[in-house]
Amino acid sequence: MIPRHLKIGVAVLLAAVLGLSGYMWRLKRHAARAPLAVEPGHVAPPPTGPKEQVTLYVAYDDPGILVSRGASIALPQGRQERAQEVLQALLARYLEEDSSHPLPAGSEIRNVYLVDPGMAVIDANAALADRHRSGVLVEELTVISLVQTLSANVPGINRVKILVDGKERETLAGHADLTNLFDTANVQQVAERLKAVQ
Repeated sequence: MIPRHLKIGVAVLLAAVLGLSGYMWRLKRHAARAPLAVEPGHVAPPPTGPKEQVTLYVAYDDPGILVSRGASIALPQGRQERAQEVLQALLARYLEEDSSHPLPAGSEIRNVYLVDPGMAVIDANAALADRHRSGVLVEELTVISLVQTLSANVPGINRVKILVDGKERETLAGHADLTNLFDTANVQQVAERLKAVQ
C-alpha cells in the first residue's frame, strides 16, 4: 500500500504541472495576439568631436528652391564618417514637423561610401524611397539637396551614386533617375539655378 503522504505529494506535483501548463498556454496565446514590436532603424552612436560649421542645401517645396543654410554639428575625424554625419544633419531637418521638404518617417542615410578618389556612394534606406512623395520637382529637390550638400562639405567628390538598401534602383519614387552617376559640377549648376529663383 502507498503511504498517504506520498499520494498527497504526487497530487500536489501533478496540480503544479497542470497549473504551469495552463499558465504557459495563456502566455503563448497572449503573445500571439500582441502586435510584433517594430525593430528600430539603424542607430549609430552620436558623433564625437568638435562642432564644426557645415553648409546644408535645404529644399523648399512651395517655391521649388534650394537654400544654403549653415549648421553647427559634431563631426568625426574620418572623411567617410564626416560625409555621413553631414547628410544625417540634412535628413534631420527634413524629418522635423514643420519641414520645408518633408521626408517620410524612418528615412535615413544608411551609409556613405567613398569608393575611389572623387566618387561617393550614398546608401539610403527603403523608407526614404518607398514612401517618398511622387513628383518630378520634389524628387529632384531631394536628389540635388543630398548631392550638393555632400559635395559642398566633403572636398574632392566629383561623382555621386545613390543606392537604396545597398541596391541600384531605377527612380526615387517614379521620376528622379537613380541609375546614373550624378556629376557634382552639373548638380551645382542646377543648384545655382534653383537658388537664383529666391
